[in-house]
Amino acid sequence: MIRFENILEKVSSSYTDQEIMRLKKAYVFAAHAHKGQIRRSGEPYLSHPLEVANMLADMKMDATTLVAGILHDVLEDTEVTAPEIENNFGKEAAHLIEGITKISLIEVSSPESRKAESIRKIILAMTDDVRVIFIKLADRIHNLKTLKFLPENKQKQIARETLEIYAPIANRLGMGRIKAELEDLSFRYVDPDNYFKIASLVDPLKKKAEKELKNIQRTLEQLMEEHLIPAEIFYRIKRPYSIYNKMGSRHVPFDQVFDFMALRLISDTAKNCYAALGIVHQNWPHIPHRFRDFIAMPKPNLYQALHTTIITEKKQTIEIQFRTQDMHDLAENGISAHWRYKEADPKALMKEDKRLTWLREAIELYKEQKSPREFLKSLKTDLIPEEVYVFTPKGTVITLPLGATVLDFAFRIHSELGLHAGGAKINAKLAPLKTILKPGDIVEILEDLNTTPSRDWLNAAYTSKARHHIKRWLNQQERIKNIQLGKKMWAKELGKYTLPPGVKKGPAMWTRISQAVPFKMKKMDDFYALLGFGKIVPNKRLMEKIFPEMDLAVKKESLLGRVVTKVKKKPEAVILVKNEKTASTKLAKCCNPIKGEPITGYMTSGKGITVHSLRCPLVTKEILDPQRMVEASWDKAIKGVYLGKLLIKGEDSPGVLARLTTVIAQQEGNITKAEVVTFPDKKGQIKFSLNIQDVEHLEKIIEKISAIKEIFSVERV
Repeated sequence: MIRFENILEKVSSSYTDQEIMRLKKAYVFAAHAHKGQIRRSGEPYLSHPLEVANMLADMKMDATTLVAGILHDVLEDTEVTAPEIENNFGKEAAHLIEGITKISLIEVSSPESRKAESIRKIILAMTDDVRVIFIKLADRIHNLKTLKFLPENKQKQIARETLEIYAPIANRLGMGRIKAELEDLSFRYVDPDNYFKIASLVDPLKKKAEKELKNIQRTLEQLMEEHLIPAEIFYRIKRPYSIYNKMGSRHVPFDQVFDFMALRLISDTAKNCYAALGIVHQNWPHIPHRFRDFIAMPKPNLYQALHTTIITEKKQTIEIQFRTQDMHDLAENGISAHWRYKEADPKALMKEDKRLTWLREAIELYKEQKSPREFLKSLKTDLIPEEVYVFTPKGTVITLPLGATVLDFAFRIHSELGLHAGGAKINAKLAPLKTILKPGDIVEILEDLNTTPSRDWLNAAYTSKARHHIKRWLNQQERIKNIQLGKKMWAKELGKYTLPPGVKKGPAMWTRISQAVPFKMKKMDDFYALLGFGKIVPNKRLMEKIFPEMDLAVKKESLLGRVVTKVKKKPEAVILVKNEKTASTKLAKCCNPIKGEPITGYMTSGKGITVHSLRCPLVTKEILDPQRMVEASWDKAIKGVYLGKLLIKGEDSPGVLARLTTVIAQQEGNITKAEVVTFPDKKGQIKFSLNIQDVEHLEKIIEKISAIKEIFSVERV
């Protein structure tokens, strides 16, 4: 357990006497507040805030941040109130502690919603003062170190949340050392099988690798001395999670992880870094495609270094990184390395820091993105930026995430250029907007003012910025259509009743509508848009709310109208929308949802709700407007017949088709259509359309078919 005196020793040379007194006061205050509290590890609770403060001291944070670190749990876990903290330690410290507490107090049942809400609160807290995230990262590291004392399900939840939220944020802020510690501490709990598998690969090689690295280190030190280049040289073996990540993301075996062994050379100037690189290339062959110049083109988190991979005399690959001391400090500690709280206002510094450009863009994204699924997908590319460098025709370097397309490039240049991107040239050749960019591409956008976005563009856009602008434009156009449709629907509904002429138009009508409808509206167009969108249903119930004092008599229906109404058969309700029965639904033909599988409703203007499976490509690829999505579930009390489609691949041998049809019949599935295709290599495939009861029924049929030895695969289509 860390002692408070150890923390004081670390900061005594950089803090004033008054700041030291504040720290001591915070320590006594926390000790009193947490008195009698014990952590799951059996240690006094005070051990945790002291560990957090110790890490913040290592990061060379200011006194206010350390005070907040010592007190960061008192609001959540003790009887202490925010006014008490403000009275004793000032408004700034109280504000930081409240920010930490808001992040911790998230109670959302859905894991997806919880993750989205966590990121939202973190970013909003960082917007007020980025020091909040420094405290939270230190808090998370110590919690991970004591994770073994928690139940297994809690271990996995905290570790997974760390890998998905906190490690990417640390990476985005350039805090390499913190990111690495978060990843390695979490890895063994999230995926213990792969953790121990990689450990078993690494451990036998460690001694041999260290010996090889020391030999190269000595040789490199001699070369630098000979050329009068000041340099400190260190070596390292790649971390377990980093190895796992590279093997997974690049689909490479362990023996092709070229940076398993690495050296780091720290010199005094960028000029000497380049000179040292030249010396290394003169003495060892290098792998050309592994050379990266992050000094000339820094990463989005402002990381700078030169990277190269050499091949030793023993045919082993070793990565060498070249940095100045400032570059090294920035790579290890990121934004916290240059955060000078005593010299300027933290908010002002935050606005100026380029590392937080993504944060400011994310805030705009939050304002318009309502769906947790949509938000998380959009933010993923911002938090985990593997980058590609491309050029404008004039030679300007544009940094985009790996996987970005021509359309992303257009929106990165300017939103108006993106909205009117009619085509593009890559390296002087015409290319579609959906083309994925490669490093070094020279991209020219061909602007066409007659071109505007369609929903298909969402398939071609990868970055959250491009997708945000496309969705906003589509929503604006959708609103115009909804207003036009809403006007027609309202006129048609008004026409059903005998109303006094004086209330049908003008301010009197608007006053009635604004008071009766439970939506925020500023003008009649807002009302029409809600009608067209389907959020307000024009029926007698609505009219009675708008005209409560009138006896609404429906105009006499024509004979033909009465006949049509009589003939129409009201469909049976099988879908619950927001837990209420509704008959105005239909199942989407694109995905044929089956009772029991996860579904979502999609509101279609004037046509009711179409039900899609969550596996539907229109949903997963966001072709459908997420704002029209509504929560939907199956009415378990209603039985029905559903269409299931299977694609079966296997051997083309006698009797296989007969066995398949027999199995389906035995499971009470009804085949409505079969398409058989055979191939010259004595293989074949069959597409079956089946009438089934629910998704469990279909899964049972799939299980029985898969048991036939001639069958290779069975998948739902």
